[in-house]
Amino acid sequence: MSVDSFWPALALFAVASAGVLGLYGAAALLSVGEPLVREPYMGGSPVSEHAVSRFHVRWYAVTLLFIAFDMEMVFMYPWVLVVAEKGMHAVGEMFGFLAVLVAAVVYAWREGAFRWT
Repeated sequence: MSVDSFWPALALFAVASAGVLGLYGAAALLSVGEPLVREPYMGGSPVSEHAVSRFHVRWYAVTLLFIAFDMEMVFMYPWVLVVAEKGMHAVGEMFGFLAVLVAAVVYAWREGAFRWT
């Protein structure tokens, strides 16, 4: 490799560095001074607890259920893109995957994960 092949990379680095420094400079010139010391906006209501307060244990179950259904969508999107070329085998695999998820939902339902009281 010759030194001449590094010039485009160096030029790109210089342009990126100039852009970052330009944005920092513009932020310094356009800022209003001291940052505002306010409470975080919560729909107009005053803050009633600390940001690092404890949560009730039921929120962890809700979080795990959300992650489970979110992962379902993560797996279903690529499946939709290739199901036409893979054929019925892919459809059967997706029904198996959905059966496992339905079993998990039935289990969570029986254990009371969807009850709020």
